[in-house]
Amino acid sequence: MELKIINMYPDILNLYGDIGNLICIKQRCIWRGIDVNIENFTIDNEVAIEEADMIFIGGGSDNGQSSISAQLLKQKKELESFIDDEKLILAICGSYQMFGNSYIDVDNKSVPCLEIFDIETMSQRDRLTGNIIIENNLGLEPKEIVGFENHGGRTYHKYTPLGSVKLGYGNNEDEKSEGMIYKNFIASYLHGPLLPKNPHLADFMILKALKNRYDIDSLEEIDDNIEINAHNTVIEKLLNQ
Repeated sequence: MELKIINMYPDILNLYGDIGNLICIKQRCIWRGIDVNIENFTIDNEVAIEEADMIFIGGGSDNGQSSISAQLLKQKKELESFIDDEKLILAICGSYQMFGNSYIDVDNKSVPCLEIFDIETMSQRDRLTGNIIIENNLGLEPKEIVGFENHGGRTYHKYTPLGSVKLGYGNNEDEKSEGMIYKNFIASYLHGPLLPKNPHLADFMILKALKNRYDIDSLEEIDDNIEINAHNTVIEKLLNQ
């Protein structure tokens, strides 16, 4: 079996170790004997999105988002089709914001967005920063997803959130929700990076991608004792601070 993954603009959208999400997926596939073909999508190397099984888009600074937004807009139709076909996308922080209708930066300037989802984001100078724990809405066990957030944007939408906030901020200070889910599009403010800290979420994505291509219903089990123990220890320490 093989999965084709596109990493979009890794030279610009890669804050706080977001590249680790791709490394995690690749390694967990290798352990299972699944071949992984990774292509970097950059300004100078635009590869065919429709041929991929999974897309990663990381976070960036306001300057990075502004510089890449016009480039990303050129891919709007392909990205919409990718989402409608229920293929996997993981959008982190800045790219999460860019899939929405509007993003107003800290200087009150409007940054062009893809306008694929009805999401509104407004940035403020005081940032929402720190460790975060959410209880996921994907039906995964363990229920908790842990990460780190550092964002000035306050995001509002009516879609199903990735999870409810048990510790931290999430999309904004008011709603106690984090990220969003639509079909197999997953968006989140969690850096850290997200997937190495939450191997159950990584496997959820791998299985969905393989099911789309090969119609399989389960993954070969691998020994996750170290990863899950680390995950649970972090959560226990954070909740008992």
